[in-house]
Amino acid sequence: MLRVAVIGSGPAGLYTAEALVKQAATLPVPVRLRVDVLDRLPTPYGLVRYGVAPDHKSIKSVATYLRRVLEHPDVEFHGGVHLGRDVTREDLLGAYDAVVYATGAMRDARLGIPGEGLPGSYAATDFVNWYCGHPDIAADAFTLDAESVAVIGVGNVAVDVARILVRDPAELHETDIPEPVMAALRSSSVREVNVIGRRGPAQAKFTTKELRELGDLPGVSVSVAPGELDLDIADPSGASAALAASDRRVRGNLVAMRGWAVGTAPGTVRHLRLRFWLRPVEITGTERAQALTVERTRMTSDGAVEGTGQLETIEAQMVLRSVGYRSVPLDGVPFDDRTHTVPSSNGRVLDADGKALPGEYVAGWLKRGPTGVIGTNKADAAQTVQALLADLAGGPDVGAEALPRPGLLRMPGDEAAGPNDAPDVSPLPEVLAARGVRPVSYADWLRIEEAEGELARSLGRGDRVKLPSLDALRNALPRDERDQESGPAS
Repeated sequence: MLRVAVIGSGPAGLYTAEALVKQAATLPVPVRLRVDVLDRLPTPYGLVRYGVAPDHKSIKSVATYLRRVLEHPDVEFHGGVHLGRDVTREDLLGAYDAVVYATGAMRDARLGIPGEGLPGSYAATDFVNWYCGHPDIAADAFTLDAESVAVIGVGNVAVDVARILVRDPAELHETDIPEPVMAALRSSSVREVNVIGRRGPAQAKFTTKELRELGDLPGVSVSVAPGELDLDIADPSGASAALAASDRRVRGNLVAMRGWAVGTAPGTVRHLRLRFWLRPVEITGTERAQALTVERTRMTSDGAVEGTGQLETIEAQMVLRSVGYRSVPLDGVPFDDRTHTVPSSNGRVLDADGKALPGEYVAGWLKRGPTGVIGTNKADAAQTVQALLADLAGGPDVGAEALPRPGLLRMPGDEAAGPNDAPDVSPLPEVLAARGVRPVSYADWLRIEEAEGELARSLGRGDRVKLPSLDALRNALPRDERDQESGPAS
């Protein structure tokens, strides 16, 4: 029996749990596992629940796949357990054969410009967490009393934020957005959103599918200034034109943007503008943000970005920065402050001297930085698990043998996995009980799901409406379990 703790129940953590079960069953001598998945929140699925836009139901359906992982008999969910507070790194290393850190990257990067601390200036991550019902963000954190909003960044998160701001709230009625957030969206004063990138349209990170959605929003006029779509006017290096020639996604994005009218369409309620070759210089205002000063940019011959000295003021009573994510250090775990990742080799955690630490592994954004899409975590987790099983179960090392293709092997059940001679008991409860901590179980999570379904039915709002706070989530549990949950793990 190999006992493994996975810290984080988002895609990286649950793909790791799945890879552990699948790969262990395919070893020359199959190994049985007990995988405990820990999360500081009482709810699983991480970014799928709290980062995917509520109107992207097809992407959110990944939770159905991840649910199968949590329902496997060798995997157990322990929510409401905070590493560094409820349980220590030393506790875990003493109770498990291996620990895999997979906590993601959800802290925003800063702009570092004057006025960034003014009321009305926020991280886009906070806004996303708000409309996704993350319990870290109060349901009344945003009032949407701004008429003009600037979203800084041209990735998919920036596009999601802009779309939620300009979309007709009636189209979001059937989503799982918490009811207090829906109330704020229904009374929103937002009429104009500018999405701003410091480079050109060829360097924008959004996908064509996400971009095209903007042009299909009823009552929304989308525009791009023709001069800002010119690939040569601000890029004498030719890098933009080369990207457009070699990258199908870039070409698709340019086709979509060139098809949008510059003017305001009849019947428009809200206007969305994509702006390029502009970098933020200052957020101005007295008691709150009122405007964003930007500087026109251009590419140098070596591909760097430089300012031209030409300034422009964009009216904005709300500024949302979406310029990157960072992981945060975990208590006692090695961390590289430069890359904001846990230093590793093939998923093995490395100490300050570059040596692998026995029994410690990392997966997901905490391992490689915030790159790729949700599915990228499958192959990433599979690599980490192969290293873990090579170290602890005599499996082939990374690179010595091809990895099984992630997601294609049938996850074995009890019969397929063989008999389990060791006690099938998690070592975690004993560790937590000594501190008076009762984890939220998977059965508890199902009660929360049921409560969210009942709330949706009572409001006539689709299949689920998220409970917007820790108190609301706790209140969905039976009274006796709720009383225990009010301890340190809450």
